[in-house]
Amino acid sequence: MQYRSLEDCLIDLENHGHLIRIKEEVDPYLEMASIHLRVYEAGGPALLFENVKGTKFRTASNIFGTIERSKFLFRDTFKLVQQLIELKDDPIKALKHPFQNFRTGVAALKALPLKNPSAKPILYQQIKVEELPLIHHWKKDGGSFVTLPQVYTEDVDAPGIMKSNLGMYRVQLNGNDYELNKEIGLHYQLHRGIGIHQTKANKKNQSLKVSCFVGGPPAHSLAAVMPLPEGVSEITFAGVLGGRRFRYFYEDDFCISADADFVITGEIFPNDNKPEGPFGDHLGYYSLQHDFPVMKVHKVYAKKNAIWPFTVVGRPPQEDTSFGKLIHELTGKAIEQEIPGLKEVHAVDAAGVHPLLLAIGSERYTPYSPTKRPAELLTIANHILGTGQLSLAKFLFITADGSDQLSTNNVSEYLQFIFERIDLRCDVHFYTNTTIDTLDYSGTGLNSGSKVVFAAYGDKKRELCKDVLQAVKELNGFTNAQLAMPGVIALQTNQFSTYEAAKKEINLLNEQLSSVISQLSSVPLIVLCDDATFTAANLRNFVWITFTRCNPSHDIYGVDEFIINKHWGCNGPLTIDARIKPHHAPPVELDAATENKVDRLFEKGGSLYGVI
Repeated sequence: MQYRSLEDCLIDLENHGHLIRIKEEVDPYLEMASIHLRVYEAGGPALLFENVKGTKFRTASNIFGTIERSKFLFRDTFKLVQQLIELKDDPIKALKHPFQNFRTGVAALKALPLKNPSAKPILYQQIKVEELPLIHHWKKDGGSFVTLPQVYTEDVDAPGIMKSNLGMYRVQLNGNDYELNKEIGLHYQLHRGIGIHQTKANKKNQSLKVSCFVGGPPAHSLAAVMPLPEGVSEITFAGVLGGRRFRYFYEDDFCISADADFVITGEIFPNDNKPEGPFGDHLGYYSLQHDFPVMKVHKVYAKKNAIWPFTVVGRPPQEDTSFGKLIHELTGKAIEQEIPGLKEVHAVDAAGVHPLLLAIGSERYTPYSPTKRPAELLTIANHILGTGQLSLAKFLFITADGSDQLSTNNVSEYLQFIFERIDLRCDVHFYTNTTIDTLDYSGTGLNSGSKVVFAAYGDKKRELCKDVLQAVKELNGFTNAQLAMPGVIALQTNQFSTYEAAKKEINLLNEQLSSVISQLSSVPLIVLCDDATFTAANLRNFVWITFTRCNPSHDIYGVDEFIINKHWGCNGPLTIDARIKPHHAPPVELDAATENKVDRLFEKGGSLYGVI
């Protein structure tokens, strides 16, 4: 479908049974988020809120709530986009099959944005920030946020839409020290195009003009999260995916999307920052309050009958999971082809994406050697950690599989394959004092922490235990031993207080395990946690607890550990301290009172009765 607007999209979803209208008045403070979370978890439909307290505008959520619905939105262009991406990697295909690839050539014309000054009347009304749907998602959030924005900036050295950046960087509309209607907060993380644009503007001591588009065809939202090469505008991708050229015009020297439902224009100035946050984020914790650029609001526009789209992020999976799946299906082998020897890569959504990355590579350096050990895998690992947003990975597991039977998408099977083969004496490689994801608070500061690579290759070295060993059950000071998965045992101990105390606790654990080290060959990993029952309950809990609450350089230990020529290793099991530390951000939690209030919508007579 070539949607001209967000409303076109929602009508299409409703006509095909993918949308429900909520007619009751709903409070944007916590209630809307609570409703969305329930419906998303149940795999339910998109939602159109027609009566939002405090605003005249309707709102919509869960549009991308399932991968099936997300692909339905782009059913007419999805395969064409895949073919275009393939042709970029092998343009000779087009010459070999000109008739077969004719449609991709026509589709590519949609990439050219269309300047359309006649569209100005579409944004017929100028409003204030306070008139927008001010949605407060989690109780400890610092204010109301835009969670599906398309933030547009241009390169001051090469102005114009073809060198622009369109990114989904959250926007705080009120709260904290922001002057209502005049200032909003702009949050962006590492490896984002807007940062390059602001750096260039700062060097010239200029302000950077920003346009925040909200709504419009769904292709515009997906384009804003698409990991395109630097210098390639997301605007062109939006046109191809949407099957319709991106329409725009300029007003007061700001670029305006003619198809957006709302547009907020403004400027960010050098060294002009204010506290932004907290915000319940997609790792399942609050990102805390930090200084980020403040945007001085110029004007706020809304089209007639505008609809405000939003989503709710929290402990994964959530609606933004569909973005990741769509991107993976669209890009196919593009990332693998960029990195020689890489066959497959998977950022594990249940672990918050960046904390855990699984990869399968090749091992071709020494085919003549009878000893199988990682070599090319380490080269590939370094390439991965130097490539775009993959460089934000904190835990990178990498292996090679000559049988081509292993898949990173089967997380449990993949990890068991690694644990069966890893040599903890030489296969663990640390990167200390480096950058990590802005939203990850396990490190030593904002954007700061460490990484670790587990590179395992070769024949099986061990059979993994299927039950908790008796020797582990009998440990002093450590209780409730639970099998999280074959070869992995979760243990409870005291609440974390300081790293000095932690080292004493680890020494006590190691002393006891060292005396029975010969019995532990089937246990490559022990996880210390606050609640072993919860951690071991399922794979989703295990990867979330283990990999979001650990700073590798500080929280990884080993039984009978050693350092030889600067290389760390251990002769017994690896231990990850995944307890909550005092400097960690708190996890997001639902508000009980709000949950009780929204029950009315799901009871008989309510708009959502029978949906879940």
